[in-house]
Amino acid sequence: MILRVSDNQRFLVKTSDGQPFLWLGDTAWELFHRLTREEATSYLENRREKGFTVIQAVAVAELDGLNTPNPYGDCPFHQNNPRTPNKKYFQHVDYVVDAAEKRELFIGFLPTWGSHVVSGVINEGNARTYGYYLGNRYKNRTNIIWIIGGDRNPGGKEKVWREMAAGLAEGDGGKFLMTYHPVGGSTSSTFFHNEEWLDFNMLQSGHSALDLPNYTTVSSDYAKSPAKPTLDGEPRYEDHPINWNPGNGYFRDYDVRQAAYWALVAGAFGHTYGHHSIWQMWAPGHKGISSPEYYWHDALDRPGAADIIHLRNLLLSRPFLSRVPDQSIISSNPGTGANHSSATRGDDYLFVYAYTGQNFTIHLGKISGTRLKAWWYDPRNGSSIFIEEFANSGTRDFEPPGTKGRGNDWVLVVDDAAKNFSPPGKI
Repeated sequence: MILRVSDNQRFLVKTSDGQPFLWLGDTAWELFHRLTREEATSYLENRREKGFTVIQAVAVAELDGLNTPNPYGDCPFHQNNPRTPNKKYFQHVDYVVDAAEKRELFIGFLPTWGSHVVSGVINEGNARTYGYYLGNRYKNRTNIIWIIGGDRNPGGKEKVWREMAAGLAEGDGGKFLMTYHPVGGSTSSTFFHNEEWLDFNMLQSGHSALDLPNYTTVSSDYAKSPAKPTLDGEPRYEDHPINWNPGNGYFRDYDVRQAAYWALVAGAFGHTYGHHSIWQMWAPGHKGISSPEYYWHDALDRPGAADIIHLRNLLLSRPFLSRVPDQSIISSNPGTGANHSSATRGDDYLFVYAYTGQNFTIHLGKISGTRLKAWWYDPRNGSSIFIEEFANSGTRDFEPPGTKGRGNDWVLVVDDAAKNFSPPGKI
């Protein structure tokens, strides 16, 4: 299953039939480096069952990925030289990539964490060679998406990244899509938007504060020319200390939902979830980075990951490729901070996301149909509540169920009644 950018340059689709591909990612940065084959298979099966579609993992990992071997005693390079990859190390990577492919999971494959470019281990003299090695090694797979960058902005290393991108494309024959993963608060479009190798933009809204308005960066990317798809590839992780300080509290499942719905409603083609214990595959014997609360295998079923199922089901229960962001739907003040309301529509449906259950008013006449049906969709459990049917004209006020406040989030779904769509979330 190979992917390409959709004809309207806003989404990804399958090359075989043009059907939409919904990127629902998980950050498993240390997957290749820290897990045994049995552990990796167990992790991948859990993510498949939950409806994830992309696993983001790093070949030369952040946590001493050069010198601390994988569970089988192997490091990625001989003598830390990217020109001499260690065959045994990459045989383990092969196993994990193939295990993902069997489960119809894509690997968002980072050749290296950005720190190894900053340090100069990977440089202008060897980046193309290393890129070619990876591209050629995986050219016969069907589940690769290249992600270069690795939590670093170029910072004068633009040529290194361009060389790596060229090597990857030469090795795989241009078969796989490619993007760039920047540091928190940044987007790939700032550095590489006009580069031909950058097939879609990736931003990292990061972990520094509550209610980070990732929708503003998504909207900015969406407005750029030439048009390219965009997504938040590293938002606030579930159970991550706010601004890396446990004294500030931790991001929880409702913060995860906020980042996901805000980004997707603003025009993102997909979204990446993350858990603070899972990205680092924290387990007994490893030092925890920035105060994790759970071992990785105990964090697999945290509520934020389950919420991804309900998000997927909502998006796929309505025509996917016609969806565009449209804040003009909201006639009341859309609000700021946690109380920001955001809107999107297809030709014959619309969504409004209200994170704190705040009231809002919408303009009708924005979608097809003389009569409309309205629903409340609960992103915590995937249930829906039918509101009523009404004429498609004028304005209308809506008050979500429940007590207003953080985490009482709801999605208003309004449909052209003549389309007879199933209840929201029913695919």
